[in-house]
Amino acid sequence: MELAEIIPHIEALIFASDKPLTNTELLELVNSALAFIEDRATQEQVDAAVEGIGEKYSTEFYAFELKQIGGGWQFLTKKEYHKTVAQLNGDKFLKRLSIAALETLAIIAYKQPITKSEIESIRGVNCDYAVQKLLEKDLVIISGRNEDAVGKPLIYATSKSFMDYFGINSSEDLPKISEVLMEELVQATNVKEAEENAETEITEVSEIVLAVTETGEIVEETTGEGNPDEQAQG
Repeated sequence: MELAEIIPHIEALIFASDKPLTNTELLELVNSALAFIEDRATQEQVDAAVEGIGEKYSTEFYAFELKQIGGGWQFLTKKEYHKTVAQLNGDKFLKRLSIAALETLAIIAYKQPITKSEIESIRGVNCDYAVQKLLEKDLVIISGRNEDAVGKPLIYATSKSFMDYFGINSSEDLPKISEVLMEELVQATNVKEAEENAETEITEVSEIVLAVTETGEIVEETTGEGNPDEQAQG
């Protein structure tokens, strides 16, 4: 089977699917659709087709791109158009999450697998309601029990839906805590520098003194080197 024949079928499958598709799934679906026995697509051809499609949609001519998320491939809007597309749906999904739920979700994402008591130890408050909401929205799952802890409590982890929504393949793709803290530090530094610059400008403006001319007229006289032409005339 020619690669040029495979590519449009793979594009159509990824575009129509409501979940990420792996290369193996794409191979099975293509061969099932075309129903060729002797001239079947190979895994190498599918891999090459996916790579070619990725390069095609990475160009500036398209507003979306092929991204690997949740272990498979999906077409996603490029980040420079997120604000535009958000006008259609807004941030309804995250807006329905309370601050407590968002904090709990962040703890689970970075500390998973984790028990509810461990979450509460970090947050310092009861997390029953927040965890329940996250389970209802399929953002976290119960991944088992901690067999070594007293009472064998349930342990929680982020779900595949969480990875799909945030466009990541695993928890390892999450921003590193050090990177987040460094970004906040840079922002704080920029704000501090801006405030210091503003204070400097105010100080410089305030360095104005009054002087009396020979005729008795009161004039403002700024500190500094002054106008070179006036110094030359003096």
